[in-house]
Amino acid sequence: MNTRKLKIGLIQQANTSDLRVNLMGLAKSIAACAANGAQLIVLQELHNSLYFCQTEDTHNFDLAEPIPGPSTNFYGELAKRHHVVLVTSLFERRAAGLYHNTAVVFDADGTNAGKYRKMHIPDDPGFYEKFYFTPGDLGFEPIQTSVGKLGVQVCWDQWYPEGARLMALRGAELLIYPTAIGWESNDSRDEQIRQRDAWMTVMRGHAVANNLPVIAVNRVGHEADPSQTTDGIVFWGSSFVADPQGTIVACASCEEEQNMIVEVDLKRTEEVRCWWPFLRDRRIDAYEGLDKRYLG
Repeated sequence: MNTRKLKIGLIQQANTSDLRVNLMGLAKSIAACAANGAQLIVLQELHNSLYFCQTEDTHNFDLAEPIPGPSTNFYGELAKRHHVVLVTSLFERRAAGLYHNTAVVFDADGTNAGKYRKMHIPDDPGFYEKFYFTPGDLGFEPIQTSVGKLGVQVCWDQWYPEGARLMALRGAELLIYPTAIGWESNDSRDEQIRQRDAWMTVMRGHAVANNLPVIAVNRVGHEADPSQTTDGIVFWGSSFVADPQGTIVACASCEEEQNMIVEVDLKRTEEVRCWWPFLRDRRIDAYEGLDKRYLG
């Protein structure tokens, strides 16, 4: 079959409390990825700042911005300058008291190609996102760009097969997950390994079930708990790309900042779907109840 190769840049970064330092670091990494041939570049979740959701603090709402706003201007200009499609992750101020965790995609001419508001919002020790974010209301709609149709979701969304499936059914050519996930300070080493393996396995499953490449970009490094209630979070990095059969073709460091350039063949989806026609064999007449919370 024909090929349609796409070079993807993944930027795995350790963040600081200085927003300007973070932004300048990202700008440098975006330029480096573009110089190495990346046509699509994906950033991690909430990349402008520290992961502020470790505590519930109303002062953190000052980090939120309107869309369009300063960050969209900044990243739109970078996308245009380097002629790349850029997937970003921003803290959106929609209105007073109404905030979202929003991925914004810029096309290679710098224009805003579309946005996705995080649908699944966690509320766990160290990940108090329900305090900050209203669940998304844009659904699971792929974003059309000059390099293809991108099925962008955000972090906690990656555990749910329904979102991946709906993106695939609506024509997504890639599944993309900006992420901020790490180990809690009291987790044993065995538990850490289980959690990281589960995280990678579930997204590899989305790749297999939908015959689509998956791109996951995670934070890395230790971020202290401002409340000092815990020892903070160690983000486990391990940003990766899986092919349409779930094979991991590239994986970043667990501990270090890293930029990766990974080439994927978007036409391979068609080839794999000819071998494994999961969409053909779905029993769409027998799935009643999937829109219910529980059927027991």
